[in-house]
Amino acid sequence: MSMLIAALLFFSFAISITATDFHKSPIWRSDEQVKGLYDQWLAKHGKAYNGIGENDRRFQIFKDNLNFIDRHNTGNRTYKVGLNQFSDLTNEEYKSMYLGTRIDATRRFVKSKVASLRYSHRTGDELPESVDWRERGAVAPIKNQGSCGSCWAFSTVAAVEGINKIVTGEMITVSEQELVDCNKGQNAGCNGGLMDYAFEFIISNGGMDTEDDYPYRGVDGKCDINRKNAKIVTIDGYEDVPKNEKALQKAVAHQPVSVAIEASGRALQLYSSGVFTGKCGVQLDHGVVVVGYGSENGLDYWIVRNSWGADWGEDGYFRLHRNVRVSSGKCGVVMVASYPTKTGGYAAQ
Repeated sequence: MSMLIAALLFFSFAISITATDFHKSPIWRSDEQVKGLYDQWLAKHGKAYNGIGENDRRFQIFKDNLNFIDRHNTGNRTYKVGLNQFSDLTNEEYKSMYLGTRIDATRRFVKSKVASLRYSHRTGDELPESVDWRERGAVAPIKNQGSCGSCWAFSTVAAVEGINKIVTGEMITVSEQELVDCNKGQNAGCNGGLMDYAFEFIISNGGMDTEDDYPYRGVDGKCDINRKNAKIVTIDGYEDVPKNEKALQKAVAHQPVSVAIEASGRALQLYSSGVFTGKCGVQLDHGVVVVGYGSENGLDYWIVRNSWGADWGEDGYFRLHRNVRVSSGKCGVVMVASYPTKTGGYAAQ
């Protein structure tokens, strides 16, 4: 009888391992399984490598990222990581290719003194418990910056598209490439930029052209003067949000807001779903847009629109921990938040 019980216990343990840990722990992935996943990933993303040994090198990077994914997802965390278009990149490669916000420390100091009071938090403010500007049609479909450090342009454009929709009722997708090609000086195209400078360019230029007429190419180009002079979408000005989460919440209740975050960590590189509560600092290196906020299981979050295509994260978005009780916000989200202004609107959603 004791031998039978022991056998049954062993069998139950084996079933438990097969049903749960096999797909979670890197210990249980055979080389053949990893190679199979890699081949599927190559096919999905249309990847092919030139150069002697490059495919093997990329496979080793992929394998290392897969190991990170497996180890992370076995833990009890609020977010998951997974295979995506960055799975064959080292973290250093990812940072150099896809992050591009350039923060001017002097400007940050000066601007901090003149943040607008429009969305300052006041006692008695009543804000919606949740906001999602996607539901109001004020957010265009997810776009993809490619391997160009133009995140600042995508953040700027999304905020402009949002306020234009709120005020005029019309969603017009605007040209990021115009900013990349024509907004030279403080901003540097695929080598990075800052949203405030881009807002200033749009104001001084008198408006922007549409994405259809000045399409995105993902490389630095010569400014098309004819298209630059096509002022289809305009803004009146821009303002900075006071540097706290209550003010940012109030601003987002009225319109999408451009922000910068530190996105250099491996967990954000491979993020797939959930509320991001992972490690990050305040070395701002990526421009994104906050398009809403909410709560899940008692955890508050920001809804953040990224510019890495719809296959990344939650259909191109991620949720970032909100109300972290740190003055800079999670990943520095409140440090350089700003928004365009346009006559009309501004009632909270």
